[in-house]
Amino acid sequence: MILNPKMECMSREDMKKLQSERLVKLVKTCYEKSKFYRRKMAELNITPDDIKSIDDIHKLPFTTKTDLRDEYPFGLMIVPPTEIRRIHASSGTTGKPVVDVYTENDLKMWAEGAARVMAAGGVGPGDTVQVSYGYGLFTGGLGAHDAAAMLGAVQLPTSAGNSEKQIMLMKDFRSNVLACTPSYALHLAECIEKSDKVSIEDMHLRVGFFGAEPWTEGMRKELEEKLHIKAIDIYGLTEMCGPGVGGECECQNGTHLWEDMFYPEIINPDTLEPCAPGEFGELVFTSLCKEAMPIIRYRTRDLTRLIYEPCKCGRTAVRMDRILGRSDDMLIVRGVNVFPSTVEAILTEFPAYSPQYFITVDRKNNEDMFDLDVELREEYFSPNPAKQMPYIKPLYDRLVSVLGIKPNIHILPPNTIQRSIGKAKHVNDKRQFK
Repeated sequence: MILNPKMECMSREDMKKLQSERLVKLVKTCYEKSKFYRRKMAELNITPDDIKSIDDIHKLPFTTKTDLRDEYPFGLMIVPPTEIRRIHASSGTTGKPVVDVYTENDLKMWAEGAARVMAAGGVGPGDTVQVSYGYGLFTGGLGAHDAAAMLGAVQLPTSAGNSEKQIMLMKDFRSNVLACTPSYALHLAECIEKSDKVSIEDMHLRVGFFGAEPWTEGMRKELEEKLHIKAIDIYGLTEMCGPGVGGECECQNGTHLWEDMFYPEIINPDTLEPCAPGEFGELVFTSLCKEAMPIIRYRTRDLTRLIYEPCKCGRTAVRMDRILGRSDDMLIVRGVNVFPSTVEAILTEFPAYSPQYFITVDRKNNEDMFDLDVELREEYFSPNPAKQMPYIKPLYDRLVSVLGIKPNIHILPPNTIQRSIGKAKHVNDKRQFK
């Protein structure tokens, strides 16, 4: 189902006109009401008169996560406190969080963005949406919750954690929609597999909306097979609103971005120049409709590309390819660029391995060491090292072929690597402390 055909299926020409109108208004508002952006524009000798259409967006300054933390908590807010209805913040565990504030209209816009994604998965009245994202300052829980409410579905706000109870409620309340991180969905699937109280045949799930962390096609296949669902990728970030900046349609061939609300660009992360259409680079967003805390040209650090060809679903909204990784999460090991998501993608090529992994990078005798903890599935695992070798060699060869570095692979028993109820942590780079 297409929730808002006017916006989701708008012609490229009309979309550009709408984006231009909204950008011109946004820049004028930020220049008049935001000390931060007025200073940023002055440094580039720019005034609102220089911005006449969306084609002029490259003239505007970038905004970074450091900027947002420097302006903590409300330095970028441009409306009176009496107009604020909610505050959210990033889930980072160290330092000052990234804050976003919302007016009533901001909340409605956010809910519609997330609802567009759920509508593409067929969610509506009569469905029960089990929201297993965390509720609180993290945007995931309430973002999915409000989307389900807008569509007239039942909201089951289980939040994250207490997996045994999650599964009980999933069965007893006949949840047919699941919203959570992909790593937590996989953990729930493993818990159901091991349970002597329920089986997947007792469940009623048909679709899952997974986001807040990168995941691979291999993990999608595993989730769909284990949970008997269609697994849909949903994209968002606190700096724009939360989950609902975009999401996959039923075709699952790219993430539609709601560019009437959030204008996307792809830039070269080194030169900061725009990339040619279809080229991979860093994703940048400008919030075109936010009232409380608009953001201009926010550098997400996510590496991807944009696909402008029309989708078979009928939507004309631009699609984002799968995220390769983050420019600030990329590991440089012995001079080679390594993205954790690439390791996960390789693991899912081998049926003997679970997609759970943990990377430790260290430096010994001035040489980088790349250690990879992986799990064999129960039916393949043996504590005898000799019996592990037939599984290690093909994985080792594949990693060397793709990554160009030689890893130290450590086989662990099933369910040894810590599971996460929120965003999964896959890397410990010890070199930063040496």
